[in-house]
Amino acid sequence: MEDAESQQPMLQKGPPSHRERHFTAGEVVRDVIMGVSDGLTVPFALAAGLSGASAPSSLVLTAGLAEVAAGAISMGLGGYLAAQSEADHYKREMKREQEEIIAVPDTEAAEIGDIMAEYGLEPHEYGPVVEGLRRNPQAWLEFMMRFELGLEKPDPRRALQSAFTIALSYVIGGLVPLLPYMFISTVQDAMFTSVGVTLFALLFFGYIKGRFTGNRPFLSAIQTTIIGAVASAAAYGMAKAVQAR
Repeated sequence: MEDAESQQPMLQKGPPSHRERHFTAGEVVRDVIMGVSDGLTVPFALAAGLSGASAPSSLVLTAGLAEVAAGAISMGLGGYLAAQSEADHYKREMKREQEEIIAVPDTEAAEIGDIMAEYGLEPHEYGPVVEGLRRNPQAWLEFMMRFELGLEKPDPRRALQSAFTIALSYVIGGLVPLLPYMFISTVQDAMFTSVGVTLFALLFFGYIKGRFTGNRPFLSAIQTTIIGAVASAAAYGMAKAVQAR
C-alpha cells in the first residue's frame, strides 16, 4: 500500500520543464554574411588595384565610395529579387497543390501515407492523421507544402528585409578598407594601413561567420582572409602590370 502511495506522486508529475533554444535568424545571418563578405572583399581589391596604379588617396577614396554605393544597391536589389522569387515560387506551388487536393483527393491522401511511412509509421498508425487532415483542407495543404515539397511559407516582409540587410552590410563592410584613405594622404601608407585593417576585419568576420554557421571558426577565419588577400593581391598585381606597359 505504501509503495503504491509513494509511486502515485511520481506518476502525477508532469515532464520536467524544458526550454528549447533554437537559432531562428538564419536568413538574416545569411544576408549579413553575404553583404559583409562582398563589402570587405570588393572595395578592398579595388582600392589595392588603384593604389598599385599610383592613384592619389583622394581618387582611391572617391572610386571606392562610388563602388560601395553601386555595390550596395546591386547586392540589395539582388537580395530583393531572390526573396521575391522564392515567394512567387511558393505561391505557384501552393496553387498547384491546392488544385490537386480538390481534383484528386484520394491520390493526395495516399501521398500523406507515403510520407508518414518514410518515418516508419504503419498504416494503422497514420490512418487517423490522414483522415484528420482530409477534414481540414487548410492544414492538409500546409502539410503537403512542408513535407511533400519541402517549402516553408515565406515571410511577406522578407524581400524588403533582405534587400535592406544586404545593402547595409555591404556598406559597413565596404567602408572598412576605405577608412585609411580618408585620413592618410600618402597612397602607399594608406594602402598598407588598409591591408592591415582589412585583414584583421576579415579574420574577425570569418571567425564570427564560422561560429554562426556551425563551421570551425578558426578555419573559417583563415579561409575568409585568404580569399580577401588573394583578390586584393590580384587586383594590385594587375594594376602594376598594366602600368608597367
